[in-house]
Amino acid sequence: MGKLQEFSISFDKNKVVYSPGESISGTVTLKVNQALQCKAIKVNCNGFCGITTKVNDPTWTTEEQYFNSSVSVADKGTLKAGAHTFPFKFLIPATAPTSFEGNYGKIIYRVRAFIETPRFAKDYDAEKSFFLLSLLNLNEVPDIWGVRSSAITQQFSYMLMKTGTVVLKAQTDMRGYTPGQVIQVSAKIHNQSGKTTGKMAASLMQRVTYETKKPTHDLRTIAEVEGGVVKANKEVEWNDQIIVPPLPQSFLGGCELIKIEYYVKVSLNFPDVTLTLPIHIGNVSLDKRLQTANKAAASPAPPSAADAPATPDAAAATAAGTTIPPRPAPKPAARPTPRLRASSHNSPSAPPADYPDGAEPMMQDNRRQSQLVSPNAFSYAPGLFFGQNQQPPAAASTPGVTGLYPSLSTSSPMIVPQGPPPNYNTSSYPQEAPPPYDESCDT
Repeated sequence: MGKLQEFSISFDKNKVVYSPGESISGTVTLKVNQALQCKAIKVNCNGFCGITTKVNDPTWTTEEQYFNSSVSVADKGTLKAGAHTFPFKFLIPATAPTSFEGNYGKIIYRVRAFIETPRFAKDYDAEKSFFLLSLLNLNEVPDIWGVRSSAITQQFSYMLMKTGTVVLKAQTDMRGYTPGQVIQVSAKIHNQSGKTTGKMAASLMQRVTYETKKPTHDLRTIAEVEGGVVKANKEVEWNDQIIVPPLPQSFLGGCELIKIEYYVKVSLNFPDVTLTLPIHIGNVSLDKRLQTANKAAASPAPPSAADAPATPDAAAATAAGTTIPPRPAPKPAARPTPRLRASSHNSPSAPPADYPDGAEPMMQDNRRQSQLVSPNAFSYAPGLFFGQNQQPPAAASTPGVTGLYPSLSTSSPMIVPQGPPPNYNTSSYPQEAPPPYDESCDT
């Protein structure tokens, strides 16, 4: 290495995995055996995605840059013999995607150091990669709850002759998994033909799409389990498990050139029947407690009568965001004791109306009609007469009248006795019968 014995990069605490928005720091170490002239010592940190059209080709046909930062740790001068260390620190953008390495592309993050020497001298450089992990929380993925199921019906042909159909139904117990979890696969095969099917199988598949002028699709089988056959005119239910190995997550947020998808493929090799069950691979597993909370939030209970505002004031207070304590229900008013009404001593000013045969006088509507008492109930006094066709008074309709049975005329309210009925035994009316009509005319 000539004058330079050591040129290396190290990260603080030997950390190699970082998260978006985190800072990365470390030191650059130099050891020279004799004086070395330099123009500058620079440290660069960058992240990018490169895609190629050939497998493991280091020449990128398409690139996408995420960040590129440089800092100068030493100016022009001469490095004396011995060891030298230069610290550095960079901030990783919060939008940077997760690291990825595939057959046709990579997402790379690295720190590089450069020693720029005078003209005609050799330049030196060093490089060290680090990995970026942006956690994918499966609980935040849309439409992630529930099982994933599908069904397909395939015509069974043998020797160019159609012998029946095969119905294949399959499902997974969840729609999202993390590495280390188990995928529960269940399938039901109904062979409605006269031939025995081939073996059934379930596979965890990964499909990576590299976006170039002509997109490249890289399809791989990650894991596979195999079952038995289904005899003619039989129905079989098959259950098996697939353990999820360490895999890149489904979404590379912030990357526009690489797309990762996962699905479970359930198939029969004879006849050729295949169905797919899309799933997601993430870093934070599903929490069933959140599923219950989401269901409860999606179907709120109808408001009860106790929650509705009972008065306009309560409704206005609810709209204003304030709370009014409930008011006690008003107590029913005491029903007044019915009082008997005394009749007037004046004679009627007009004779009672004559009604046709069979007709009855129309009574006015009175809610207290059951409390009325006939005036003739007090006609036990001699010489006291009450009209038999006198109409009962109507209910009070004039504001301000407080009597129990007000008069029909609004101008002269009827006086309601407040004590017991008068004692007519002490009345000054004559006790003898009146003289005949002829004697009255003579006098």
